[in-house]
Amino acid sequence: MTRRSEYPRPEAEDLPETDADDRTCGGGPSSSRAGEGPPPRPEEQARAICLRLLTGSPRTRKQLADALAKRGIPDEVAEEVLARFEGVGLIDDAAFAGAWVESRHHGRGLARRALARELRTKGVDPTVIDEAVGQLDSEQEERTARELVERKLRATRGLDREKRLRRLAGMLARKGYAEGLALRVVRRALEEEGEEAELLEHYLPDA
Repeated sequence: MTRRSEYPRPEAEDLPETDADDRTCGGGPSSSRAGEGPPPRPEEQARAICLRLLTGSPRTRKQLADALAKRGIPDEVAEEVLARFEGVGLIDDAAFAGAWVESRHHGRGLARRALARELRTKGVDPTVIDEAVGQLDSEQEERTARELVERKLRATRGLDREKRLRRLAGMLARKGYAEGLALRVVRRALEEEGEEAELLEHYLPDA
């Protein structure tokens, strides 16, 4: 699978209009403005909140919308600001989902099912999720599962056979791998290590 570059960040000139106070205060008035004139308009507060959050890491539109609602930004103002941020590329759920899948699969070994579950919690559209997890085909997923088991094998040596099998298969299950794939990968790894297939059959039937 081709690795993607880091989540794209737009050039400075692409940023939605905001002033220096917006970028430093996170939506509230700065000390230099305290007691001087009216508080920032909701639009200014919304832009500042979004910029501050995006400076830390990419966010989905839903994550930003939730943050604005939590801070009392009116829905119509939030919608307008979020639309402008999407227009200049500061919000891009498809790019977010693609980068998330690549990072979490290669970094944590998560399978498609677990990745889709994580993206759903971040409010990504199901169609976008399907496209993002589609980066991983079944062969890539199985290769990663085998690598995970190989790294874990040494730590399970010395355990009885049944406990070892449960620990290895359970590790894959927690990362979102289907039961059939997990059992197949664990069985193959143990056979390659020298376990007899007949003895494994009692605990780990063919998947």
